[in-house]
Amino acid sequence: MPHWASLTEDTVNLHDLIDSSAVAILPIRPSGGLRSDLSYYSFGAHFVEVRVDEQLGRIRVSRVVSVMDCGQILNPTTATSQIQGAVVFGIGMTLMEQTRYDPLTARVLTDNLADYHVPVNPDVPPIEVLFLNQPDLALNDLGARGLGEIGLPGTAAAIGNAVYSATGRRFRTLPITPKDVVGR
Repeated sequence: MPHWASLTEDTVNLHDLIDSSAVAILPIRPSGGLRSDLSYYSFGAHFVEVRVDEQLGRIRVSRVVSVMDCGQILNPTTATSQIQGAVVFGIGMTLMEQTRYDPLTARVLTDNLADYHVPVNPDVPPIEVLFLNQPDLALNDLGARGLGEIGLPGTAAAIGNAVYSATGRRFRTLPITPKDVVGR
């Protein structure tokens, strides 16, 4: 019999263990405890620098700075990595990722990673992530808000605007391909 299978008088119940530990148990806010006149969303802004070879149509993102307001950042290392990953995803969405279909059969032609292009190490520039790190105590006692994919939504727009600044041409569909840049 495994050592944990037998209960003895030395058994500690979970409630006693939590009470005696250093674990902080935060009170749960009652339903409807959030104020309706406040916004509890995270916000961010992206600043992107690109290099464009207009003869070849090649676009390279050379630098990204992302500034995020996600409340109190509890773990700066993982929060930074989360935003960097979302920015890389945004680079792929803007410049590479494209689902192609066979016009006769409607079968997906880019159904594997050999044909469906995603960013790899040489495609990823230095990404600087800054957090305002201001606790949002109206939301919870830790002052933290979610930051899941907040790094993704503005990335495509920031890259598109940087390409516009470099070329003077506005692109309204994704991905922005070399064919689009050279105008063929």
